[in-house]
Amino acid sequence: MSDFVPSEDDSDDIMAMVQELQIRLSFQEDSLQSLNEVIAKQDETIRQLQEQLRYFAKKVKTVESSVSQPGMNVGDERPPHY
Repeated sequence: MSDFVPSEDDSDDIMAMVQELQIRLSFQEDSLQSLNEVIAKQDETIRQLQEQLRYFAKKVKTVESSVSQPGMNVGDERPPHY
């Protein structure tokens, strides 16, 4: 195995590549943080929507059970203006 000794030009190239990688890493970290914030907001929105869905489903069942009569479908009922 030979000992590689970088020249001045090689060192500059390596430093430029390291700096480029550091910049990319910084942008990726910022992107990741932004995406995490979006996911957290979406998760909260989904939770709220699920709760609203449960509430309205329960409400519909309550209304259906209080309105329905034996042998009559709520969907078959005529509006009051007929």
